[in-house]
Amino acid sequence: MSFFSNFSSDHCPGTISGNPLNGLCEKVCIQAEKIFDAGIIQTRLDGYTVVANHFTPANPTYPLTFLSARSLSSEGIVTNLSVDRQAENQFARIQATISLPIEIVYTDATGAEGKATGAIVLPEDVLMFVPSASVMPFVVTAVASCVSPEGRWLGNDSFSISACVTCILKVAMQVELLVPSYGYCAIPPAQEYSQEVCTGFFELPLYPQGRTSNKR
Repeated sequence: MSFFSNFSSDHCPGTISGNPLNGLCEKVCIQAEKIFDAGIIQTRLDGYTVVANHFTPANPTYPLTFLSARSLSSEGIVTNLSVDRQAENQFARIQATISLPIEIVYTDATGAEGKATGAIVLPEDVLMFVPSASVMPFVVTAVASCVSPEGRWLGNDSFSISACVTCILKVAMQVELLVPSYGYCAIPPAQEYSQEVCTGFFELPLYPQGRTSNKR
């Protein structure tokens, strides 16, 4: 059992039925990340050079054969941030360098498979909404993901890869929000997974089903 496993309760998340005001009992202050603006950037990189490091296992036998590469996490590292507010509105020109850690999978000259790490670095220059000046500062964060099915070994611990990259830039701030609440959630017991080996077998008929013959 869980929230979405046939568990019905007024104190569980899910679709609202009836008057949504029914059950509201208090105003709650919650700490959350408020997103003021967000934008997605998708690009394809061809012939992008990645310097590999942290080889596992160490000291592979060269040359290496590229197999694939993909992002290690969804967090992009934002550096060299510049925010230039536009005088006529609440938008700003945001310039930043987004670094995306990746994992490279390869085989060495002996046929042994190994892994190494690297990074894809993207310079971004975008226009985004920013909140007005306040005591609490806003931050610019990045969520990024990439996959690279093609590449080749260049030597000197470097690969040339083709990669599809998706990056979402966000203007965010940690805030305290006042929201309506139905009270605390009712947490149902978790349903343990079990594999019943006899399921299906015990449901079979004792004898085959079909036409019976009266011929002797």
